[in-house]
Amino acid sequence: MKSQDAIIWGLILKFGNLALVVMDTAFWQKSFATEVSATVPGYNIAAIAIFGIPWGLGTVIGLTARAIHNTPIFPTYPGEFSPSLVNAGLVMPYTIKALIGDKGIIAFFVLLFMALTSTVSSSMIAVSSILSFDLYKTYIDPKASDKRLMKVSHLAVVFHTIFITGISLALNYGGADMTWIGYFRPILSCPGIIPLGLTLAWSKQTRLAAIASPILGFLTGLSVWLATAKSMYGTINISTTEASFPALYGAIASFFSPALYSVIISLYKPDSFDWRRFLLIELAEAPKGDDSETSSPPSDDENETKANTGPNDSQSNGIVVSESPSENVFVNASSDPEKAKTINVGEKSTASISTESEIGNIDLDNVRHPFSEETLQELRRWYRIAWIFFVAVVLITFIAWPMPLYRDYIFTKSFFSGWTTVAIIWQFFAFFAVVLYPLYDGRHAIVKASRGVWRSVNGKFNRT
Repeated sequence: MKSQDAIIWGLILKFGNLALVVMDTAFWQKSFATEVSATVPGYNIAAIAIFGIPWGLGTVIGLTARAIHNTPIFPTYPGEFSPSLVNAGLVMPYTIKALIGDKGIIAFFVLLFMALTSTVSSSMIAVSSILSFDLYKTYIDPKASDKRLMKVSHLAVVFHTIFITGISLALNYGGADMTWIGYFRPILSCPGIIPLGLTLAWSKQTRLAAIASPILGFLTGLSVWLATAKSMYGTINISTTEASFPALYGAIASFFSPALYSVIISLYKPDSFDWRRFLLIELAEAPKGDDSETSSPPSDDENETKANTGPNDSQSNGIVVSESPSENVFVNASSDPEKAKTINVGEKSTASISTESEIGNIDLDNVRHPFSEETLQELRRWYRIAWIFFVAVVLITFIAWPMPLYRDYIFTKSFFSGWTTVAIIWQFFAFFAVVLYPLYDGRHAIVKASRGVWRSVNGKFNRT
């Protein structure tokens, strides 16, 4: 059971998976789009279920391939199942082909197609929203209309498609296999982790540090990776750069060096960010009215909500929105109206109070938090739960589980039976957690949406 290569690969994989989650904008957007009471349990369940994929599949498929690769049913027989084929990720399809045949391969490619399209789809949505809203509207055209932003978003999708296709073709023709990509991924994605954390937790980090430190960190990791490969093996090529030690040293340099760069750059030209600026809620497009032909009448639930909403409810979140024709938006600074900041909203103008000039005119000492105290306590509770779960998962997966097995020990038959049984059970748990439980948890929303679709379709048929 003792394997130094396995420990090194595990460390590289940990760096890569951490970067995969932290730096994946799709993860951030999904978490922002849901309530914290759903985000934290959902991510915690996924953190447990994810072990069923590499552990269960790796145990079953890997050992099966090991047992049958020299038999006539294996696709490469009588040839050798070479390391290059293993590094290319062909263990699973070849094993399925040997055991199930062509139908199994078809099912495998359907599964692979669904996984890839889901990943690429979420990536496209995340990248397009970042390029259109966070980049184009923030820095290029702050007054861009919705129609303009939609065009930019579509162009971003096209650009993203061409970019990832070009990168994939370049890696393929360059001879990069799945192992090389797995070793290179932490070097590429880890440099942004610590600067991102400092951006959210350290008010002294400057804009220049947040931008420059990930770039410098990547260059540092890349230099360490290539220099180590050159020093250890005398040359730099696909084989030497996908060795374990150069990749590990490169990942460590990419992960930790941005912390040093960020602190040095921030202290060179100090600045301080006032976190209270996040209390200023942004209001997006505020159209004056809806087209009567395209708007649907309010539902009974909406009428009941409006009936139960008092005139002072709009002020409970610290943002006062006037329902008068002038559509004035007030930042409720305090009970004193003279301390309130008023922004006029036109028919299609954007009411945003987060620009530098407008924030400078607002007394942040008097801005009230948009969340109630009960909501803040609930957020803090889930924050503590997330940290406790994070520490527990790290201790279990880094220490309690792998370290006792790192010794000169050969599995007994009973231990091996228990190992494989738990791996298979965990895989079925992952299936229930990812596929079946969301259907149960969202059963009310599914029923409500289905009823809405049925009413809409039925209404159209009745009108015709």
